[in-house]
Amino acid sequence: MPTHDKDFRMLSEAVQAWYRYYEVDPDDRASHTLCTAAIDFFNEGYRSLDDLSTMLIGTYVGRWSTRVNAPTSAALH
Repeated sequence: MPTHDKDFRMLSEAVQAWYRYYEVDPDDRASHTLCTAAIDFFNEGYRSLDDLSTMLIGTYVGRWSTRVNAPTSAALH
């Protein structure tokens, strides 16, 4: 298996570990936030499944923490 495939699998498993830890069902919004964060952590040097899972679990405490507040166009006026 090529290295990048192993890395993507590890990132996916770290996100799945977050869902198991917090006992919540996956949803697109949370998955997007968690996957982006997992990639960022990986790029910062967290290269093991345990490290990535720990960083996600410690940074995003429960489903509500995955909700990113993006400004709407109405908020900018």
